[in-house]
Amino acid sequence: MLALELAATVRHDGHGGLLDTLADDAGVQAWLERTAPSVAEVLGGPATPSPSAAGPVLIDLRVVVRNLFARVVRPAPLPRAEVAAPLDPDAALRRLNRTADYLGTPQLSWLDDATTPTIAWSPRGADPVRLLTGAVARSAIDFLTGPDLVRLRACPAARCVRYFLQADPRQTWCSPTCGNRERVNRHYRKSNPLT
Repeated sequence: MLALELAATVRHDGHGGLLDTLADDAGVQAWLERTAPSVAEVLGGPATPSPSAAGPVLIDLRVVVRNLFARVVRPAPLPRAEVAAPLDPDAALRRLNRTADYLGTPQLSWLDDATTPTIAWSPRGADPVRLLTGAVARSAIDFLTGPDLVRLRACPAARCVRYFLQADPRQTWCSPTCGNRERVNRHYRKSNPLT
């Protein structure tokens, strides 16, 4: 799920701030390598942009995706990353759709030896950055219109900025670490009401 993977590239740094894993070429390269199979699945082949070219475009697309995710999880409190960088919902939709359009029109493809058909894209060019971001935008559209959308949550932990898919109806936090941290904080507030 490329869109969720992109949204997860910004997180709490453990010291009260935010860590952007796409802030440098090494982080972008690591993300490109980690998501290469998913990108190839969407495109029907690899997209190999340079990290320096892909980084700024991915960061811009991440703002769009995270703002659309924030719209889904409301009225839950928004992660700090979205409070700090709000985006008009209509503008976010326009930008996402424009980026997804880089892939062109989906075509049904059925190879002779395959038992089921697949989607093949007729991209509007060969620019690897546009193909990559088109694949991520298409993933976001598929996610935002798919059955997993009802499981999307923003972690309510005080310093967490992550979105996650709820695996169980009782799951509140993105990870056990966030849940434990919040339980410790709650216990501290009960034990020390004056602080």
